[in-house]
Amino acid sequence: MAFQSWIPCPMHPTLSTTQRGHLQRLCLTNGITLLVGQNAAVEILAAHCFFRGGSRVEQPQQAGLSQLLAAVLTKGSRQRDSQAIAAWVESLGASLSVDSAADHFEVALRCVAEDFPELLQLLAEILRDPSFPEAEVARERDLMLQAIRARQERPFSLAFDQVRRALYGDHPYALPELGGVETVGSLTREDLLAYHATYCRPEGMVMAVIGPEPPETVAAQVEAALGDWVSAGPPAPDPALPLSPLERPQLLKLPQPTQQTTILMGFRGSPAASADYPALKLLATYLGSGLSSRLFVELRERSGLAYEVSAFFATRRDPAPFGAYLGTAPENTLVALERLQAEIRRLHDTLLSGEEVEMAQRKLLGQYALSKQTNAQVAQLAGWYEILGLGLEFDQQYLQRVRQLTPAHLHQAATTYLVNPAIALVGPEEALAKVEL
Repeated sequence: MAFQSWIPCPMHPTLSTTQRGHLQRLCLTNGITLLVGQNAAVEILAAHCFFRGGSRVEQPQQAGLSQLLAAVLTKGSRQRDSQAIAAWVESLGASLSVDSAADHFEVALRCVAEDFPELLQLLAEILRDPSFPEAEVARERDLMLQAIRARQERPFSLAFDQVRRALYGDHPYALPELGGVETVGSLTREDLLAYHATYCRPEGMVMAVIGPEPPETVAAQVEAALGDWVSAGPPAPDPALPLSPLERPQLLKLPQPTQQTTILMGFRGSPAASADYPALKLLATYLGSGLSSRLFVELRERSGLAYEVSAFFATRRDPAPFGAYLGTAPENTLVALERLQAEIRRLHDTLLSGEEVEMAQRKLLGQYALSKQTNAQVAQLAGWYEILGLGLEFDQQYLQRVRQLTPAHLHQAATTYLVNPAIALVGPEEALAKVEL
């Protein structure tokens, strides 16, 4: 089947410039959005297919369902079993993987460009007609349960779980993306079939492809494999998930027989679409990214209070978690927490210097550039932004906004979002008993 038409996607321009040249946005008539770019310097093609879903759309009693689907999706189609699929991919020297996150799940493949049409046929089988064999479902479910139990032995994971519940309440972000022992243990093949039918659909699917072939060639190949895919029934509604205001700080203690205390100070940040998103990214970089970060220098190098220390801010459709954490000796628990709180208060009370902001900007922009070195990295980022509703243009808009940030912008973000934290402590009971808000 030939590619039928070059249809600009509604409300978006059809061309955007990225670090790797031009990406074109096209829509197939069945609703698939194509982001296609050409990089003639290499023979390898990378494709990432995104679907809106992930843990954000799971019911609490089915937490972990999207992760289980990611584990089982390539384990069989109506035409081939898991061994036949694996053997085919291996015979081409290609890779095929599935992953799930908070707001989406994705299928990724890499191959020599000339093998792309053949792999597209396999991809079409997997997306349209997965078989979810009972034996494979049971095997992957058991592996997930093992991973969940192992996760429950890691102090940072325990602290993060407490913070998430405190920050997000009834919102799906409150639950671990991997799910819990009870919820994963109850998941069935029927649950997977229902989830697949609801969210693995052509309308709303985003496919980002970068390789040596011209965009029109790639578009024709995708059209031939997936252009006649039509969903049965209406699409699932996109839920609005309101969050209640955070009215006061919370202190959460989880005594554990560990050799150190883990301290995690979490806040509810902004969605990725917010104008404040770049400022929060820069604050996280300033506070806790690398050996030159504020927390590393002050709490580890100068004070000797931290074995490890860092900060993070996620990228999400809804308000994302912002966190600063450290591991410290049990006898230093109280003073380490006080010093961490003092660093957050400093962001409220004092404008950062222009030099501090410029150094953080250089670091963040450099790290961002390093995250886009390969076709696969660029395709993954472009598709991710598109499925989040940010658009292909967000890549360059984000860079521009980071460069334009001033000390006043960071102060405004800190005083707006870094308030009313959920503070989790995981460590020896006698160390935790000394801490109060």
